[in-house]
Amino acid sequence: MNVDLSDAKVIELDGHSLSISKVYEIANAKVGEIKVVIPESSLKRMQSSRDFVFDIVNEGKPVYGINTGFGALSSKHIDQKDLAQLQVNLIRSHCTGVGNAFNTVITRAIMVLRANCLASGFSGVNPEIVQLICDFINHGINPVVPEKGSVGASGDLAPLSHIALALIGEGEVEYEGKIINSSFAINEIGKKPAVLGPKDGLALINGTAVMAALGALAVYESERIMKLADITATMTMDGVQGTDQAYDPLITSLKPHPGQLDAVANLNLILDGSKIKDSHRECNKVQDPYSLRCVPQVHGACRQTLAHAKEVISTELNAVTDNPLIFVNEKKVVSGGNFHGEALAFAMDYLAMGLAELCNISERRIEKMMNPTFSELPAFLVKESGLNSGLMIAHVTAAALTSENKYLCHPASVDSVPTSTDKEDHVSMGVTSGRKLHEVLFNVKQVLGIELLCNTQALDFQEAESSPAIEAARKLIRKHVAPIVEDRIFYKDMENIVRLIESFELLSVVENETGELN
Repeated sequence: MNVDLSDAKVIELDGHSLSISKVYEIANAKVGEIKVVIPESSLKRMQSSRDFVFDIVNEGKPVYGINTGFGALSSKHIDQKDLAQLQVNLIRSHCTGVGNAFNTVITRAIMVLRANCLASGFSGVNPEIVQLICDFINHGINPVVPEKGSVGASGDLAPLSHIALALIGEGEVEYEGKIINSSFAINEIGKKPAVLGPKDGLALINGTAVMAALGALAVYESERIMKLADITATMTMDGVQGTDQAYDPLITSLKPHPGQLDAVANLNLILDGSKIKDSHRECNKVQDPYSLRCVPQVHGACRQTLAHAKEVISTELNAVTDNPLIFVNEKKVVSGGNFHGEALAFAMDYLAMGLAELCNISERRIEKMMNPTFSELPAFLVKESGLNSGLMIAHVTAAALTSENKYLCHPASVDSVPTSTDKEDHVSMGVTSGRKLHEVLFNVKQVLGIELLCNTQALDFQEAESSPAIEAARKLIRKHVAPIVEDRIFYKDMENIVRLIESFELLSVVENETGELN
Protein backbone atom coordinates (compact mmCIF):
# COMPACT_ATOMS: atom_id res chain seq x y z
CA MET A 1 0.00 0.00 0.00
CA ASN A 2 1.09 3.60 -0.51
CA VAL A 3 2.44 5.38 2.56
CA ASP A 4 1.08 8.81 3.48
CA LEU A 5 4.11 11.08 3.07
CA SER A 6 2.21 14.37 3.14
CA ASP A 7 3.56 15.28 6.58
CA ALA A 8 6.97 13.67 6.13
CA LYS A 9 10.18 15.63 6.47
CA VAL A 10 11.72 16.04 2.99
CA ILE A 11 15.44 15.38 2.53
CA GLU A 12 17.00 15.87 -0.90
CA LEU A 13 19.65 13.57 -2.30
CA ASP A 14 21.57 15.73 -4.75
CA GLY A 15 25.01 14.15 -4.74
CA HIS A 16 26.81 16.88 -2.85
CA SER A 17 25.04 17.81 0.42
CA LEU A 18 24.59 14.52 2.26
CA SER A 19 25.90 14.44 5.84
CA ILE A 20 26.54 11.72 8.39
CA SER A 21 23.66 12.98 10.52
CA LYS A 22 21.27 12.85 7.56
CA VAL A 23 22.30 9.27 6.77
CA TYR A 24 21.65 8.28 10.38
CA GLU A 25 18.33 10.13 10.47
CA ILE A 26 17.00 8.57 7.27
CA ALA A 27 18.25 5.09 8.10
CA ASN A 28 16.60 5.12 11.53
CA ALA A 29 13.36 6.83 10.52
CA LYS A 30 10.06 5.01 10.67
CA VAL A 31 8.08 4.69 7.46
CA GLY A 32 6.23 7.93 6.79
CA GLU A 33 8.52 10.14 8.88
CA ILE A 34 10.96 11.09 6.12
CA LYS A 35 10.63 11.41 2.37
CA VAL A 36 13.83 11.33 0.33
CA VAL A 37 13.65 12.98 -3.08
CA ILE A 38 15.93 13.66 -6.01
CA PRO A 39 15.82 17.39 -6.88
CA GLU A 40 15.04 18.50 -10.42
CA SER A 41 18.59 19.74 -10.99
CA SER A 42 19.97 16.26 -10.26
CA LEU A 43 17.38 14.59 -12.48
CA LYS A 44 18.48 16.84 -15.35
CA ARG A 45 22.15 16.00 -14.78
CA MET A 46 21.36 12.29 -14.71
CA GLN A 47 19.33 12.53 -17.89
CA SER A 48 22.13 14.36 -19.72
CA SER A 49 24.55 11.65 -18.65
CA ARG A 50 22.06 9.01 -19.70
CA ASP A 51 21.63 10.58 -23.14
CA PHE A 52 25.40 10.56 -23.60
CA VAL A 53 25.49 6.82 -22.87
CA PHE A 54 23.01 6.22 -25.68
CA ASP A 55 25.11 8.37 -28.01
CA ILE A 56 27.98 5.98 -27.34
CA VAL A 57 25.75 2.96 -27.89
CA ASN A 58 24.61 4.32 -31.24
CA GLU A 59 28.19 5.00 -32.35
CA GLY A 60 29.11 1.39 -31.62
CA LYS A 61 32.60 2.20 -30.35
CA PRO A 62 33.64 -0.18 -27.52
CA VAL A 63 33.49 1.60 -24.15
CA TYR A 64 34.00 -0.28 -20.90
CA GLY A 65 30.87 -0.88 -18.89
CA ILE A 66 28.53 0.20 -21.65
CA ASN A 67 29.05 -2.28 -24.48
CA THR A 68 31.81 -4.54 -23.18
CA GLY A 69 32.13 -7.33 -20.68
CA PHE A 70 33.23 -6.64 -17.10
CA GLY A 71 36.42 -7.07 -15.11
CA ALA A 72 38.68 -9.56 -16.84
CA LEU A 73 36.10 -9.76 -19.65
CA SER A 74 36.41 -6.06 -20.53
CA SER A 75 37.93 -6.87 -23.92
CA LYS A 76 34.73 -8.62 -25.03
CA HIS A 77 32.60 -6.35 -27.21
CA ILE A 78 28.86 -6.87 -26.83
CA ASP A 79 26.37 -6.42 -29.67
CA GLN A 80 23.89 -3.58 -29.28
CA LYS A 81 20.94 -5.97 -29.27
CA ASP A 82 22.37 -7.69 -26.16
CA LEU A 83 23.19 -4.66 -24.02
CA ALA A 84 20.08 -4.83 -21.85
CA GLN A 85 20.61 -8.55 -21.26
CA LEU A 86 24.25 -7.81 -20.42
CA GLN A 87 23.16 -5.65 -17.50
CA VAL A 88 20.61 -8.17 -16.22
CA ASN A 89 23.18 -10.95 -16.45
CA LEU A 90 25.61 -8.79 -14.50
CA ILE A 91 23.19 -8.36 -11.61
CA ARG A 92 22.13 -11.99 -11.51
CA SER A 93 25.67 -13.37 -11.65
CA HIS A 94 26.99 -10.95 -9.01
CA CYS A 95 24.36 -11.89 -6.40
CA THR A 96 26.73 -14.12 -4.49
CA GLY A 97 26.53 -12.71 -0.96
CA VAL A 98 26.46 -15.09 2.00
CA GLY A 99 25.83 -14.95 5.72
CA ASN A 100 23.31 -13.06 7.79
CA ALA A 101 21.51 -10.14 6.18
CA PHE A 102 22.37 -6.57 7.14
CA ASN A 103 19.81 -5.11 9.50
CA THR A 104 17.18 -2.67 8.26
CA VAL A 105 19.05 0.43 9.41
CA ILE A 106 22.23 -0.51 7.56
CA THR A 107 20.33 -1.54 4.43
CA ARG A 108 18.46 1.77 4.33
CA ALA A 109 21.74 3.65 4.77
CA ILE A 110 23.27 1.71 1.86
CA MET A 111 20.37 2.67 -0.41
CA VAL A 112 20.69 6.32 0.63
CA LEU A 113 24.39 6.29 -0.23
CA ARG A 114 23.88 4.64 -3.60
CA ALA A 115 21.05 6.97 -4.62
CA ASN A 116 23.06 10.03 -3.57
CA CYS A 117 26.09 8.92 -5.58
CA LEU A 118 24.04 8.30 -8.71
CA ALA A 119 22.23 11.64 -8.28
CA SER A 120 25.50 13.45 -8.95
CA GLY A 121 24.99 12.76 -12.65
CA PHE A 122 28.29 11.11 -13.57
CA SER A 123 27.05 7.52 -13.87
CA GLY A 124 24.83 7.43 -16.96
CA VAL A 125 22.07 5.65 -15.06
CA ASN A 126 18.36 5.89 -15.86
CA PRO A 127 16.94 8.51 -13.41
CA GLU A 128 13.79 6.42 -12.98
CA ILE A 129 15.84 3.70 -11.31
CA VAL A 130 17.25 6.15 -8.78
CA GLN A 131 13.76 7.35 -8.04
CA LEU A 132 12.73 3.73 -7.44
CA ILE A 133 15.51 3.46 -4.84
CA CYS A 134 13.94 6.47 -3.13
CA ASP A 135 10.55 4.74 -3.29
CA PHE A 136 12.07 1.73 -1.53
CA ILE A 137 13.39 3.99 1.23
CA ASN A 138 10.18 5.99 1.57
CA HIS A 139 7.86 2.98 1.65
CA GLY A 140 9.96 0.73 3.85
CA ILE A 141 10.96 -1.84 1.23
CA ASN A 142 14.25 -3.27 2.48
CA PRO A 143 16.20 -5.66 0.25
CA VAL A 144 17.67 -8.73 1.90
CA VAL A 145 21.42 -8.09 1.60
CA PRO A 146 23.89 -10.71 2.90
CA GLU A 147 26.74 -9.20 4.93
CA LYS A 148 29.61 -11.14 3.38
CA GLY A 149 30.99 -11.19 -0.14
CA SER A 150 32.65 -7.83 -0.81
CA VAL A 151 36.42 -7.33 -1.01
CA GLY A 152 36.04 -3.56 -1.07
CA ALA A 153 37.18 -2.79 -4.59
CA SER A 154 35.42 -2.75 -7.93
CA GLY A 155 32.85 -1.53 -5.47
CA ASP A 156 30.77 -3.54 -3.05
CA LEU A 157 29.64 -5.69 -5.95
CA ALA A 158 27.93 -8.65 -4.28
CA PRO A 159 25.88 -6.81 -1.61
CA LEU A 160 24.88 -4.02 -3.99
CA SER A 161 23.82 -6.64 -6.54
CA HIS A 162 21.27 -7.98 -4.07
CA ILE A 163 19.76 -4.49 -3.88
CA ALA A 164 19.79 -4.19 -7.67
CA LEU A 165 18.14 -7.60 -7.96
CA ALA A 166 15.32 -6.33 -5.76
CA LEU A 167 14.93 -3.24 -7.94
CA ILE A 168 14.38 -5.37 -11.05
CA GLY A 169 11.78 -7.46 -9.24
CA GLU A 170 13.80 -10.64 -8.81
CA GLY A 171 15.16 -10.25 -5.28
CA GLU A 172 13.86 -10.71 -1.78
CA VAL A 173 12.82 -7.82 0.44
CA GLU A 174 11.53 -7.31 3.95
CA TYR A 175 8.24 -5.43 3.66
CA GLU A 176 5.63 -4.90 6.36
CA GLY A 177 7.31 -7.48 8.55
CA LYS A 178 7.50 -10.25 5.95
CA ILE A 179 10.16 -11.51 3.55
CA ILE A 180 8.63 -11.51 0.07
CA ASN A 181 9.65 -11.30 -3.56
CA SER A 182 10.44 -7.70 -4.44
CA SER A 183 8.07 -7.65 -7.41
CA PHE A 184 5.10 -8.01 -5.03
CA ALA A 185 6.33 -5.15 -2.83
CA ILE A 186 6.93 -2.91 -5.84
CA ASN A 187 3.42 -3.64 -7.09
CA GLU A 188 2.01 -2.86 -3.63
CA ILE A 189 3.32 0.72 -3.79
CA GLY A 190 1.99 1.22 -7.32
CA LYS A 191 5.34 1.10 -9.09
CA LYS A 192 6.98 -1.18 -11.66
CA PRO A 193 10.29 -3.03 -11.44
CA ALA A 194 13.28 -1.31 -13.01
CA VAL A 195 14.09 -2.22 -16.61
CA LEU A 196 17.84 -2.10 -17.12
CA GLY A 197 19.43 -0.49 -20.13
CA PRO A 198 23.07 0.17 -21.08
CA LYS A 199 25.28 0.75 -17.99
CA ASP A 200 22.36 0.69 -15.53
CA GLY A 201 23.36 -2.52 -13.78
CA LEU A 202 27.00 -1.55 -13.44
CA ALA A 203 26.09 1.89 -12.12
CA LEU A 204 23.96 0.32 -9.41
CA ILE A 205 26.68 -1.97 -8.04
CA ASN A 206 30.06 -0.39 -8.74
CA GLY A 207 30.64 1.84 -5.71
CA THR A 208 31.49 2.08 -2.01
CA ALA A 209 27.96 2.48 -0.64
CA VAL A 210 28.15 -0.48 1.75
CA MET A 211 31.47 0.59 3.25
CA ALA A 212 30.44 4.21 3.51
CA ALA A 213 27.09 3.34 5.10
CA LEU A 214 28.75 1.20 7.75
CA GLY A 215 31.23 3.98 8.43
CA ALA A 216 28.66 6.78 8.61
CA LEU A 217 26.41 4.95 11.06
CA ALA A 218 29.37 3.99 13.26
CA VAL A 219 30.75 7.54 13.31
CA TYR A 220 27.40 9.00 14.32
CA GLU A 221 27.12 6.64 17.28
CA SER A 222 30.80 6.92 18.16
CA GLU A 223 30.58 10.70 18.55
CA ARG A 224 28.03 10.16 21.29
CA ILE A 225 29.77 7.14 22.77
CA MET A 226 32.93 9.23 23.27
CA LYS A 227 30.90 11.68 25.37
CA LEU A 228 29.24 8.85 27.29
CA ALA A 229 32.66 7.39 28.06
CA ASP A 230 33.62 10.70 29.69
CA ILE A 231 30.39 10.64 31.71
CA THR A 232 30.98 7.05 32.75
CA ALA A 233 34.57 7.76 33.82
CA THR A 234 33.55 10.67 36.03
CA MET A 235 30.83 8.61 37.69
CA THR A 236 33.41 5.96 38.52
CA MET A 237 35.81 8.64 39.74
CA ASP A 238 33.28 9.85 42.29
CA GLY A 239 32.11 6.31 43.03
CA VAL A 240 35.58 5.37 44.32
CA GLN A 241 36.42 8.84 45.67
CA GLY A 242 39.24 9.35 43.23
CA THR A 243 41.06 12.64 42.85
CA ASP A 244 40.43 15.01 39.99
CA GLN A 245 43.86 16.62 40.27
CA ALA A 246 44.97 14.93 37.03
CA TYR A 247 42.18 16.73 35.21
CA ASP A 248 43.66 20.14 35.89
CA PRO A 249 43.60 22.04 32.57
CA LEU A 250 47.14 23.25 33.29
CA ILE A 251 48.36 19.69 32.70
CA THR A 252 46.63 19.39 29.35
CA SER A 253 47.84 22.86 28.33
CA LEU A 254 51.31 21.30 28.11
CA LYS A 255 50.06 18.49 25.86
CA PRO A 256 47.35 20.23 23.84
CA HIS A 257 46.15 17.49 21.50
CA PRO A 258 42.66 18.48 20.30
CA GLY A 259 41.06 15.30 21.60
CA GLN A 260 42.68 15.66 25.01
CA LEU A 261 41.55 19.28 25.26
CA ASP A 262 37.98 18.22 24.54
CA ALA A 263 38.10 15.31 26.97
CA VAL A 264 39.50 17.26 29.91
CA ALA A 265 36.97 20.04 29.38
CA ASN A 266 34.16 17.47 29.47
CA LEU A 267 35.46 15.75 32.59
CA ASN A 268 35.67 18.98 34.57
CA LEU A 269 32.29 20.14 33.32
CA ILE A 270 30.59 16.90 34.33
CA LEU A 271 32.26 16.85 37.75
CA ASP A 272 31.54 20.51 38.47
CA GLY A 273 29.65 20.90 41.74
CA SER A 274 30.33 17.40 43.04
CA LYS A 275 30.10 17.28 46.84
CA ILE A 276 31.79 13.88 46.81
CA LYS A 277 34.79 15.36 45.04
CA ASP A 278 34.95 18.27 47.46
CA SER A 279 34.44 16.06 50.56
CA HIS A 280 37.85 14.43 50.22
CA ARG A 281 39.78 17.33 48.73
CA GLU A 282 42.32 17.23 51.58
CA CYS A 283 42.68 13.46 51.76
CA ASN A 284 45.99 11.64 51.40
CA LYS A 285 45.31 10.36 47.87
CA VAL A 286 47.90 11.78 45.53
CA GLN A 287 47.68 9.60 42.45
CA ASP A 288 45.00 7.25 41.21
CA PRO A 289 45.60 4.27 38.88
CA TYR A 290 46.07 5.15 35.22
CA SER A 291 42.53 4.09 34.32
CA LEU A 292 41.32 7.10 36.34
CA ARG A 293 44.30 9.42 36.17
CA CYS A 294 44.95 9.16 32.42
CA VAL A 295 41.38 9.45 31.18
CA PRO A 296 42.09 12.78 29.40
CA GLN A 297 45.04 11.29 27.55
CA VAL A 298 43.35 8.01 26.59
CA HIS A 299 39.87 9.31 25.82
CA GLY A 300 41.49 12.22 24.00
CA ALA A 301 43.50 9.90 21.76
CA CYS A 302 40.35 7.89 21.04
CA ARG A 303 38.71 11.11 19.88
CA GLN A 304 41.50 11.59 17.37
CA THR A 305 40.59 8.31 15.67
CA LEU A 306 37.00 9.53 15.46
CA ALA A 307 38.03 12.88 14.00
CA HIS A 308 39.94 11.16 11.20
CA ALA A 309 37.13 8.72 10.44
CA LYS A 310 34.57 11.51 10.37
CA GLU A 311 36.66 13.52 7.90
CA VAL A 312 37.18 10.60 5.54
CA ILE A 313 33.62 9.32 5.63
CA SER A 314 32.07 12.78 5.27
CA THR A 315 34.02 13.17 2.03
CA GLU A 316 33.02 9.73 0.80
CA LEU A 317 29.30 10.37 1.30
CA ASN A 318 29.28 12.84 -1.59
CA ALA A 319 31.97 11.18 -3.67
CA VAL A 320 31.28 9.61 -7.06
CA THR A 321 32.51 6.05 -6.69
CA ASP A 322 31.28 4.58 -9.96
CA ASN A 323 33.29 3.28 -12.91
CA PRO A 324 33.46 4.29 -15.68
CA LEU A 325 32.51 7.93 -15.15
CA ILE A 326 30.57 10.02 -17.64
CA PHE A 327 31.81 13.58 -18.19
CA VAL A 328 29.16 15.08 -20.44
CA ASN A 329 30.68 18.53 -20.82
CA GLU A 330 34.04 17.07 -21.80
CA LYS A 331 32.40 14.38 -23.98
CA LYS A 332 34.46 11.74 -22.19
CA VAL A 333 33.91 8.38 -20.56
CA VAL A 334 36.82 7.63 -18.25
CA SER A 335 37.66 4.41 -16.42
CA GLY A 336 39.32 4.82 -13.03
CA GLY A 337 39.36 3.51 -9.49
CA ASN A 338 37.06 5.58 -7.31
CA PHE A 339 35.34 2.32 -6.33
CA HIS A 340 38.41 1.39 -4.26
CA GLY A 341 37.67 1.66 -0.54
CA GLU A 342 41.17 2.00 0.88
CA ALA A 343 40.55 5.34 2.60
CA LEU A 344 37.37 4.02 4.20
CA ALA A 345 38.99 0.76 5.27
CA PHE A 346 41.89 2.56 6.96
CA ALA A 347 39.55 4.99 8.70
CA MET A 348 37.23 2.29 10.02
CA ASP A 349 40.11 0.11 11.23
CA TYR A 350 41.55 3.15 13.02
CA LEU A 351 38.22 4.06 14.63
CA ALA A 352 37.79 0.46 15.79
CA MET A 353 41.09 0.79 17.64
CA GLY A 354 39.94 4.01 19.30
CA LEU A 355 36.66 2.48 20.43
CA ALA A 356 38.44 -0.63 21.69
CA GLU A 357 40.63 1.53 23.90
CA LEU A 358 37.55 3.11 25.44
CA CYS A 359 36.54 -0.45 26.27
CA ASN A 360 40.00 -1.35 27.60
CA ILE A 361 40.18 1.50 30.07
CA SER A 362 36.53 1.08 31.09
CA GLU A 363 37.13 -2.55 31.99
CA ARG A 364 40.05 -1.49 34.20
CA ARG A 365 37.84 1.01 36.02
CA ILE A 366 35.26 -1.71 36.57
CA GLU A 367 37.93 -3.88 38.15
CA LYS A 368 38.89 -1.07 40.52
CA MET A 369 35.29 -0.93 41.78
CA MET A 370 35.27 -4.71 42.36
CA ASN A 371 38.40 -4.56 44.52
CA PRO A 372 37.75 -3.40 48.11
CA THR A 373 41.48 -2.94 48.72
CA PHE A 374 41.42 0.02 46.34
CA SER A 375 37.81 1.18 46.40
CA GLU A 376 37.14 0.79 50.13
CA LEU A 377 33.69 -0.38 49.05
CA PRO A 378 32.08 -3.78 49.71
CA ALA A 379 33.61 -6.53 47.57
CA PHE A 380 31.89 -6.75 44.18
CA LEU A 381 29.70 -3.83 45.26
CA VAL A 382 27.23 -5.84 47.33
CA LYS A 383 26.75 -6.18 51.07
CA GLU A 384 27.12 -9.64 52.57
CA SER A 385 29.53 -10.66 49.83
CA GLY A 386 30.15 -14.36 50.00
CA LEU A 387 26.50 -15.11 50.34
CA ASN A 388 26.12 -12.74 47.39
CA SER A 389 28.46 -12.70 44.39
CA GLY A 390 27.39 -9.21 43.41
CA LEU A 391 28.82 -7.87 40.17
CA MET A 392 31.71 -10.33 40.00
CA ILE A 393 30.60 -11.96 36.75
CA ALA A 394 29.35 -8.74 35.20
CA HIS A 395 33.01 -7.76 35.34
CA VAL A 396 33.96 -11.07 33.74
CA THR A 397 31.60 -10.31 30.85
CA ALA A 398 33.26 -6.91 30.45
CA ALA A 399 36.64 -8.64 30.39
CA ALA A 400 35.44 -11.11 27.75
CA LEU A 401 34.15 -8.35 25.45
CA THR A 402 37.28 -6.28 25.95
CA SER A 403 39.44 -9.23 25.01
CA GLU A 404 37.29 -9.95 21.95
CA ASN A 405 37.89 -6.42 20.72
CA LYS A 406 41.61 -7.09 20.62
CA TYR A 407 41.36 -9.58 17.79
CA LEU A 408 38.63 -7.56 16.09
CA CYS A 409 41.11 -4.69 15.90
CA HIS A 410 43.47 -6.58 13.63
CA PRO A 411 43.20 -4.30 10.57
CA ALA A 412 41.36 -5.81 7.63
CA SER A 413 42.80 -3.04 5.45
CA VAL A 414 46.30 -4.53 5.48
CA ASP A 415 45.04 -7.59 3.65
CA SER A 416 44.38 -7.96 -0.06
CA VAL A 417 43.46 -10.86 -2.29
CA PRO A 418 43.68 -10.77 -6.11
CA THR A 419 40.48 -11.55 -8.01
CA SER A 420 39.13 -11.61 -11.57
CA THR A 421 42.14 -13.44 -13.03
CA ASP A 422 44.45 -10.91 -11.37
CA LYS A 423 42.87 -7.94 -13.18
CA GLU A 424 41.55 -6.73 -9.84
CA ASP A 425 44.78 -7.43 -8.01
CA HIS A 426 44.58 -5.11 -5.01
CA VAL A 427 41.52 -4.60 -2.83
CA SER A 428 40.66 -2.80 0.42
CA MET A 429 38.57 -5.31 2.40
CA GLY A 430 36.59 -2.26 3.50
CA VAL A 431 33.31 -4.04 4.24
CA THR A 432 35.20 -6.38 6.57
CA SER A 433 36.63 -3.31 8.30
CA GLY A 434 33.13 -1.89 8.65
CA ARG A 435 31.58 -5.08 9.96
CA LYS A 436 34.36 -5.44 12.55
CA LEU A 437 33.89 -1.81 13.55
CA HIS A 438 30.23 -2.43 14.31
CA GLU A 439 31.11 -5.48 16.40
CA VAL A 440 33.59 -3.40 18.41
CA LEU A 441 31.01 -0.65 18.83
CA PHE A 442 28.49 -3.19 20.13
CA ASN A 443 31.02 -4.45 22.68
CA VAL A 444 31.92 -0.94 23.83
CA LYS A 445 28.28 -0.11 24.54
CA GLN A 446 27.93 -3.27 26.61
CA VAL A 447 31.06 -2.61 28.64
CA LEU A 448 30.18 1.02 29.29
CA GLY A 449 26.76 -0.24 30.37
CA ILE A 450 28.40 -2.60 32.85
CA GLU A 451 30.56 0.24 34.18
CA LEU A 452 27.41 2.32 34.67
CA LEU A 453 25.74 -0.58 36.47
CA CYS A 454 28.75 -0.69 38.79
CA ASN A 455 29.36 3.00 39.36
CA THR A 456 25.76 3.85 40.14
CA GLN A 457 25.98 1.18 42.83
CA ALA A 458 29.28 2.62 44.03
CA LEU A 459 27.74 6.09 44.20
CA ASP A 460 24.91 4.69 46.32
CA PHE A 461 27.49 3.82 48.98
CA GLN A 462 28.75 7.41 49.16
CA GLU A 463 27.29 9.70 51.81
CA ALA A 464 27.58 12.93 49.81
CA GLU A 465 25.99 13.74 46.47
CA SER A 466 27.91 13.97 43.23
CA SER A 467 27.57 16.78 40.68
CA PRO A 468 24.20 17.80 39.21
CA ALA A 469 25.17 16.15 35.90
CA ILE A 470 26.15 12.86 37.50
CA GLU A 471 23.14 12.84 39.79
CA ALA A 472 20.90 13.35 36.76
CA ALA A 473 22.51 10.30 35.11
CA ARG A 474 22.20 8.25 38.28
CA LYS A 475 18.55 9.24 38.71
CA LEU A 476 17.72 8.15 35.15
CA ILE A 477 19.47 4.81 35.59
CA ARG A 478 17.70 4.23 38.89
CA LYS A 479 14.36 4.59 37.07
CA HIS A 480 15.28 1.45 35.15
CA VAL A 481 17.68 -0.38 37.46
CA ALA A 482 17.03 -0.74 41.18
CA PRO A 483 19.87 -0.57 43.74
CA ILE A 484 21.51 -3.94 44.30
CA VAL A 485 20.67 -5.29 47.73
CA GLU A 486 21.26 -8.96 47.00
CA ASP A 487 22.00 -11.14 44.01
CA ARG A 488 19.49 -11.06 41.17
CA ILE A 489 19.42 -11.58 37.40
CA PHE A 490 21.79 -8.89 36.18
CA TYR A 491 21.62 -9.26 32.42
CA LYS A 492 18.25 -7.51 32.37
CA ASP A 493 19.75 -4.56 34.24
CA MET A 494 22.59 -4.49 31.72
CA GLU A 495 20.14 -4.48 28.81
CA ASN A 496 18.15 -1.62 30.35
CA ILE A 497 21.25 0.55 30.68
CA VAL A 498 22.42 -0.21 27.14
CA ARG A 499 19.02 0.93 25.86
CA LEU A 500 19.63 4.26 27.62
CA ILE A 501 23.02 4.45 25.89
CA GLU A 502 21.72 3.56 22.42
CA SER A 503 18.79 5.94 22.59
CA PHE A 504 21.17 8.72 23.73
CA GLU A 505 18.73 9.40 26.57
CA LEU A 506 21.51 9.15 29.13
CA LEU A 507 23.65 11.62 27.22
CA SER A 508 20.69 13.95 26.91
CA VAL A 509 19.98 14.20 30.65
CA VAL A 510 23.63 14.99 31.35
CA GLU A 511 23.82 17.64 28.64
CA ASN A 512 20.67 19.20 30.05
CA GLU A 513 22.87 20.02 33.06
CA THR A 514 26.19 20.75 31.38
CA GLY A 515 25.23 22.08 27.99
CA GLU A 516 26.50 20.29 24.90
CA LEU A 517 29.66 18.32 25.58
CA ASN A 518 32.62 18.16 23.21
